[in-house]
Amino acid sequence: MAVIHKTTMKPTKLELLAPWLPLQPWYVGTGRAPELSRVGGFRLDDPRGEVGIEFMVVRDDSGERPVHYHLPLSYRGAPLDGAEQGLIGTSEHGVLGQRWIYDGTHDPVLVAQLLALLQGRAEAQMQSESDTPDRSVTVERAEAIPASSGTPDVTNGPDGTRLAVGPLALDVTRVLRPEEDVRAAALVHALAHVSAGWRLPDGGEARGRFAVLSDAVSRAS
Repeated sequence: MAVIHKTTMKPTKLELLAPWLPLQPWYVGTGRAPELSRVGGFRLDDPRGEVGIEFMVVRDDSGERPVHYHLPLSYRGAPLDGAEQGLIGTSEHGVLGQRWIYDGTHDPVLVAQLLALLQGRAEAQMQSESDTPDRSVTVERAEAIPASSGTPDVTNGPDGTRLAVGPLALDVTRVLRPEEDVRAAALVHALAHVSAGWRLPDGGEARGRFAVLSDAVSRAS
């Protein structure tokens, strides 16, 4: 069970993300520095209790229209070997001390737990409360999902991030859109997908797909 500490981080998560986001291939450029706010997300527990796992939604208000980004983040007490390209930065946590913050698609612990969520072996947790399931996060899955193992192969592109994990392809949405705006064709080969909500500037809420799990062979055919 992850314990959520009500404390400070210096620099804050948003301060670390502001220079990192524009460097990503899926970032929607505005010609201005990002103006970020946190507007949603959820967490997963690391069974060993060592890695913090968060799926954060941030809104960028620097352009003519707000853009909502899905950012899987992992928090570690020491550097993760071989994941230098996924490092967003370090921050001083008021309780835990120095933390290394990664784009979680490069962190095998986060990827394993996201797969566990999609396969029905893990439960989404509230973003800001300890030991509290988040029932608003929903997963739809096929009856049988193949087992997977090994180090994920990460590919970033303008449409998001794809993780190849054994026989599976895990597509992580980066620019969030309401579910009704997403083409049904995207789920033709889906074995499972996870949906969650985020807050809109007018105070309403939208829901969309955060990740889609597919059979890699079927997806390629």
